[in-house]
Amino acid sequence: MLNGPLLIVDDEPQNLAALRQILAPDHRLVFARNGAEAIAAAKKHAPSLILLDILMPDMNGFAVCRALKEDPETGHIPVIFVTGLAEVGDETAGFSVGAVDYIIKPVSPPLVRARVKTHLSLVQASRLEQSYRNSIYMLGMAGHYNDTDTGVHIWRMAAYARALAAACGWSDHESDLLELAAPMHDTGKIGIPESILRKPGKLDADEWAVMKTHPHIGYTILSMSDAPVFQLAAEVALRHHEKWDGSGYPDSLAGNAIPEAARIVALADVFDALTMKRPYKEAWPIDQAIDTLRSSSGSHFEPRLVEAFAAILPDILKIKVGWDNRESAEQLELA
Repeated sequence: MLNGPLLIVDDEPQNLAALRQILAPDHRLVFARNGAEAIAAAKKHAPSLILLDILMPDMNGFAVCRALKEDPETGHIPVIFVTGLAEVGDETAGFSVGAVDYIIKPVSPPLVRARVKTHLSLVQASRLEQSYRNSIYMLGMAGHYNDTDTGVHIWRMAAYARALAAACGWSDHESDLLELAAPMHDTGKIGIPESILRKPGKLDADEWAVMKTHPHIGYTILSMSDAPVFQLAAEVALRHHEKWDGSGYPDSLAGNAIPEAARIVALADVFDALTMKRPYKEAWPIDQAIDTLRSSSGSHFEPRLVEAFAAILPDILKIKVGWDNRESAEQLELA
């Protein structure tokens, strides 16, 4: 359920009364009689939706909508114009300043209720998507909380994975889903002791056995959700350490028995690990990193994916520059 009320803005009392009669049985309402009141009410009450008249004295609805959209505090609130202006140009002007819908007076109660319901559903869907993204962000960070990875590694790596998936013929939707799933590939490290994750030297046999349990831990956590993004993330978490020649873990899968999503993420992850600076090493030059991928073609990585990655290297480098700049900016802010 949405928390904010509906804000209704009109300078005519009879119009406010009409909309109150239509909407009050199902919604909390607040009212404003002019542009200044509307802007103040939007900031005070954080409405889920605004129904806004256009023809008002001092500040018309177009100006109000523009002001609301330019303010970060209110710019996300959807605005429906409710007006007597019925020309096509008026409607076009309304959408150009950021409105999501346009209702002509005199209003039809069923139409108003239907339009309000539709746009509140869209708001709810947007919030649900954001909650997914927040969950993904938290799980991605949790998986690396005690690791030696730094900065934006998992997000940059995910962008590489998306680009490689698209180059391999994945649809935009599938590629986007993989970009969301990829940051969660190491979620299972939540269950690995800090003493192992942060050990400065080589792991002994017992420690390595514990480390190799993290794919199953991640799969167990992520597969609890039926959402496609988490199902894909669970698959990637379980299989991203398998190798093309069957020498990986946890199940020594080989070739096409390894899900393509996991093969893509594994390659993107290694490339980013090689080309980023870590406490124990400097960033490798791009040419050296690509040579390493090619030398591992047929053993660690699928040859087709290595060649596809090399073919889109200009795109990969653009992604890298964008994320490196973002990381530098964040570090400056912290400093």
